[in-house]
Amino acid sequence: MTTIRTAELRYDPRELDRKWQERWAQDGAYRVRDDDPRPKWYELTMYPYPSGDLHIGHWYAMAPADAHARFMRMKGYNVLHPMGFDAFGLPAENAAIRRGIHPYTWTMSNIQNMRRQLRSMGAIYDWNREIICCLPEYYRWNQWFFLKLYQAGLAYRAKAPANWCPSCQTVLANEQVKEGRCERCDTPVTRRDLEQWFLRITRYADELLDFSLFMDWPEKIKTMQANWIGRSEGVEISFDISSHRLEEKEIRTFTTRIDTIHGVTFMVLAPEHPLVARLTTPEHRAEVDAYVEEARRQTEVERLSTEREKHGVFTGAYAINHLNGEPVPIWVADYVILSYGTGAVMGVPAHDQRDFEFAKRHGLPIRVVIAPPGWDGSEMGQAYEGREGTQVNSGPFDGLSAQRGYQAIADRIEERGWGGRMVSYRMRDWLISRQRYWGTPIPIIYCPRCGTVPVPEEQLPVLLPEDAEFKPTGESPLKRHQGFYHTTCPQCGAQAHRETDTMDTFVDSSWYFLRFTSPHYSDGPFHPELGAQWCPVDQYTGGAEHAVMHLLYARFFIKALRDLGIVSFGEPFLRLFNQGTIIASGAKMSKSRGNVITPDTYAQALGADVVRAYLMFLGPWDGGGDWSDAGINGMARWVNRIWDLVHTDPAELEGTTQDPEAARRLLGPTHRTIKRAVTDLERFKFNTALARLMEFTNELQRVWQERAVGPDAWRDAIRTLLLLLAPVTPHLAEELWEHIGGPYSIHNQPLPSWDEELAKEEEITLVVQVNGRVRDKLTVPADIGEEEATRLALGSPRVQALLNGREVVRAVYVPGRLVNVVVK
Repeated sequence: MTTIRTAELRYDPRELDRKWQERWAQDGAYRVRDDDPRPKWYELTMYPYPSGDLHIGHWYAMAPADAHARFMRMKGYNVLHPMGFDAFGLPAENAAIRRGIHPYTWTMSNIQNMRRQLRSMGAIYDWNREIICCLPEYYRWNQWFFLKLYQAGLAYRAKAPANWCPSCQTVLANEQVKEGRCERCDTPVTRRDLEQWFLRITRYADELLDFSLFMDWPEKIKTMQANWIGRSEGVEISFDISSHRLEEKEIRTFTTRIDTIHGVTFMVLAPEHPLVARLTTPEHRAEVDAYVEEARRQTEVERLSTEREKHGVFTGAYAINHLNGEPVPIWVADYVILSYGTGAVMGVPAHDQRDFEFAKRHGLPIRVVIAPPGWDGSEMGQAYEGREGTQVNSGPFDGLSAQRGYQAIADRIEERGWGGRMVSYRMRDWLISRQRYWGTPIPIIYCPRCGTVPVPEEQLPVLLPEDAEFKPTGESPLKRHQGFYHTTCPQCGAQAHRETDTMDTFVDSSWYFLRFTSPHYSDGPFHPELGAQWCPVDQYTGGAEHAVMHLLYARFFIKALRDLGIVSFGEPFLRLFNQGTIIASGAKMSKSRGNVITPDTYAQALGADVVRAYLMFLGPWDGGGDWSDAGINGMARWVNRIWDLVHTDPAELEGTTQDPEAARRLLGPTHRTIKRAVTDLERFKFNTALARLMEFTNELQRVWQERAVGPDAWRDAIRTLLLLLAPVTPHLAEELWEHIGGPYSIHNQPLPSWDEELAKEEEITLVVQVNGRVRDKLTVPADIGEEEATRLALGSPRVQALLNGREVVRAVYVPGRLVNVVVK
């Protein structure tokens, strides 16, 4: 264990934490009742992967979320704030392989340890609602949902090029490839053609772009999702290849610039396009085959890089442009991706920079068809991609503006049956097949007579065999397990075999929030009435890195379940807050840097509450912060000051000469503290709420030293301090609340309320500007008027020095904020 130097507390933090955690557990203090008459509040933080130990990043995500849930409880809500474990997936399987143990053993051991660590945080999790996704009682319902989606045509199997991680030996969804590398192991990703299972998320593309049902989501997350979905309006146009005497008579491509159709001088197919092999002429076969093989070894990111030189090979074949009857040479190039659009692109080098570079490299014609404003007909040094201009070299459309030309050409295409207006999306269907062991088996059987047969619901769950050999080979380990693989067809009884791919673990997290409402319900994935009572989630917290995976998948899942009649709402999470990242010594934590912070060490030395409070004081929660031992020791010293204040004896104030003015001076800071702290806690502004509580403790120390208030006023102020501390430091607040004789438990008490009149600021800082530049700051009464504020601003010695005889044109007063003196 790391040795750290910490401040010494007035109490034994381990004993205090143990005392109250045991008491809360014994009393069922945080048991959530479904029949509680208070309004419901479902607050959820993204559940963790059971990696073995809670690191400080877990605490940074979970402790503030717990504080907010506690805050809402004290506001009068029946709060559901559950916890579980995202227990399937590659990390556990890879860790088990390295250690020579079973993934189940590894996972459940980690869960046991992390459950202990989570309890030590003092969170209000109702452990009776815990879910563990790798247990059959949970993944049975993954399979049930899959069958429902399959029956609705939302789950299907297709052969497609897939992202393949050679190290993990499995397929990855597009969202799991980061800069051409596997997000799990950082290995470069290649491509393979495989039969795989997909969920038809693209059917909901337009609805996923509608964020109107959200009450409060970060704009950056909505923008990331919109960019990932990538909606484009354009025209699909066919090119004639009937002269090649193939079954296919045309190649279709999508373009957002149909106004440039007369500028097409080449066409490009993706290397994976099925027509490549059939169109390539014998004299070009060897070159094309070699190019295709090389392209398969490249990642999509590499192929799409704007910094990479564009090159390709000619197939020897031509297509006919319907609009002008010209033959268009068909090339193969790796910058075209089969899964994007139709896998075919029309090359318009005069009006697309990528096409321009390709044409220059290969000596292809560059024909201007949209004349830029002021163009003199000279050769262009780069593509003109603007939409302002006039149609030229465009046959009957010459002279039209590009905008009018677009519509006229689109009309002609639709009239002749060559294509039509349509919407295209960047997002592809969700690939859920994984060729690994540690995941939910896909409930499908393949029968030589009946074909693809879904497993009957009454035969669920399809259990993951415990004795499978799970080392990766590129095929699913389940294919080699004879007891699992061989089965009988549920329709005809013939010998058949099971699907051996397992599901992407994002399926687990796409509905887990529903299961928390009734985790032990056995007649369905969740109790319908309880699901309707608690969902959707009122407040979700977690990392922004899940914007286009978990968050998008969960939104799709709920919309699909709504259409299937399983739920009645269309969005899973009404509000979303993304916490930042905690670092140490100015750098991201890593073992190699030696800056990993182990929370257990600090929690044992200083108690959970000091760690919790320090994490919330580091800075804005959504901005992250830099861990410092000096900082956490400062927090420990503040906790000591609170301890000392609460352990003062109010009886010492009996019989003292009470100053009404001093009592009034205490009442104002008390109500201002309540207002600011409550407002900030509600908005996740923990750092500023704590800063205000620190100011309040300073005020209380001053009042105690002056002995100018009576015992009742002192007790009221102390009660207020503890109630506001309770969400952040639950153990300390409970202990001190007991000390002052408060009814058990402080966490069942309502938050204090404030009086607006008493909470008014007595003084404000008035900013003084000269010609818009700050020149002074003055402390003035909060109710100051314009005349007095202007007089004080003009009388400021700093302003007087700047005026130096210059004429004051006017003074602009912004009430409660500033005076701007305009001079010439």
